[in-house]
Amino acid sequence: MKRALLLVDRGSREPEVMQELEEMCLIAKRKAGYDIARYCFLEVVPPFIDEGIKLCIDSGASQITVMPYFLYPGMKLKDTVKKTAQIIKVQSLKMAIAKPLSYHSLMAQIITERITELKHDRSVTYNDCDCDVLLIGHGSSDKNAHDAFVHAADAIRPFYRHVHYCFLELDKPNIETGIANAVAGHPKVLLMMPYFLHKGAHIKRDVIHDIDAALSQHDFKNAYLSRHLGVDDKLVDLILERTAEVERRAGF
Repeated sequence: MKRALLLVDRGSREPEVMQELEEMCLIAKRKAGYDIARYCFLEVVPPFIDEGIKLCIDSGASQITVMPYFLYPGMKLKDTVKKTAQIIKVQSLKMAIAKPLSYHSLMAQIITERITELKHDRSVTYNDCDCDVLLIGHGSSDKNAHDAFVHAADAIRPFYRHVHYCFLELDKPNIETGIANAVAGHPKVLLMMPYFLHKGAHIKRDVIHDIDAALSQHDFKNAYLSRHLGVDDKLVDLILERTAEVERRAGF
């Protein structure tokens, strides 16, 4: 009996995204002893969900655990679960669908680690309690996604002087307003963390463009941007915790 893990990501044409997903699959396979670990996409580029499931089956999988690789319980997550459930029903497969990454304490730990890395890289010597943080999310029109993001910001609030948040698109405040609000509080330093899973187009271009445009409107130089979530052992641990939960319920 072969066990398979299938990560379902939103989808991107950026090669760095595929490389990061490949690395996450390899780490998860090694840590949890899956026989097969693959990724697929909800949209944009193949392999799509049906193709990802077929690849697992063709590799000999007799049971498949699907992990929706999303930070928020928004529309994209709902589409992923719906499409996967339809395939399970039609093909009568032995499959289980795990919960996404949101509302877990490990996310706050990863955010604080990124901020600590940034402080080290930029030689920021202020204590955390003297630092202002700006958490930058993608944004969604779905209230559930908004609430999950705000929960992540609230989770790190006790550790820093001020924690602000903003969105790249589809929600408010936008990056321009988020930076304006942060600077208005006269911070000693502003540490910005892009709460994105991958180094896709938004991280490589859009977020940086909006930050630069916003900072150009203020006489404030002590602002720095951390790296995104990316490949991380703690993220893999969270994935495996979610998959273990659903596998127990499914009797795998």
